Amino acid sequence: MKIAIVLNTSWNIFNFRMNFIKALQAEGHEIHTIAPVDHYTPYLKAAGCIHHKVKMDSRGANPVKDFALLVELGLIYRKLRPDVILHYTIKPNIYGTLAAAMLRIPVINNVCGLGTVFLKNNLTSAIAVFLYKVSFRFANKVFFQNPEDRELFLSKNLVLEKSSDLLQGSGIDLSRFTPSEYSRNKQFTFLLISRLITDKGIFEYISAIKKLKEKGNNFKFQLMGSPDIKHKRGIKESIIKSWIAAGTVEYLGTTDDVRPFINGADCIVLPSYREGTPRTLLEAASSAKPIIATDVPGCHQVVEHGVNGFLCKLKDADDLAIKMNEMGNLDDGTLKQFGANGRIKMQLHFDEKLVIQKYFDALQSLKKAS
Repeated sequence: MKIAIVLNTSWNIFNFRMNFIKALQAEGHEIHTIAPVDHYTPYLKAAGCIHHKVKMDSRGANPVKDFALLVELGLIYRKLRPDVILHYTIKPNIYGTLAAAMLRIPVINNVCGLGTVFLKNNLTSAIAVFLYKVSFRFANKVFFQNPEDRELFLSKNLVLEKSSDLLQGSGIDLSRFTPSEYSRNKQFTFLLISRLITDKGIFEYISAIKKLKEKGNNFKFQLMGSPDIKHKRGIKESIIKSWIAAGTVEYLGTTDDVRPFINGADCIVLPSYREGTPRTLLEAASSAKPIIATDVPGCHQVVEHGVNGFLCKLKDADDLAIKMNEMGNLDDGTLKQFGANGRIKMQLHFDEKLVIQKYFDALQSLKKAS
């Protein structure tokens, strides 16, 4: 089959979908990637993908740019004529599906997360909900990364129940993210890995840190991730620099390989407002690290309170500080058990091979139906 994979960045494809692409190639499928060109596009080409560049602004809604994206994707699809198109992230899911529908090309969509569309009640959200409702009627299959997202779409009649299904995120490569030998840092270390936008709970993390420091806790606090100042909810670089200058948090910048930093921390923190299935938490659990995350969709699929970490209240820096203090004062045996439980959970439910097999089954169903 000629399969097109459409995402908002080449970086995303290379970092999160390459094992899936390799599995497809091993079955003889021809893979076309469609995404904006970035530093990772050459890696996709080197891996045997045929790349098609597209302009895409994933940061917000702009009617002119979004209509241009619909037209551009339609022209690419018309020229390429793939047997099936796999869409990921919001704009490819909506505009890619509409473009494919006009050409009667089958699509499989993946709702990786809802962003802020369903967190706010405004005109932009209403338009987005309407576009989902129109476009998803044409999708042959829609994968959701947690049951709450799926139920939300079903309750709003945005997707047909027969075409919807659940996936455990993008899965995790258990052979790549492996536990290191347990060693507790002399100064217990918390690490948050995320894009630096407000929706990830960055401000709550910083506020919790300040509260813990005021009480004299001798913990170490780290932050890793790229600033996204063009994003509506991006955190200003001046603010980030003020945290660094004040010694509030150790900023680690960005990296192509998070494993040494995960292995070097004692606990991974993600106080996000809502997720699909957060990759950071899958990587942490697979690496046998205890986790603190908000009790929201996506996060509480990965973290079981008191089993492989703690769940904290949404947008509540006080509760986050309490959970961090409790985690930092646990004995080594409990921390090791949390880590081991997380690793087992990944092996049973989040193995990347399970996700890949779900896609293979969906592709096989399409092939039989054609």
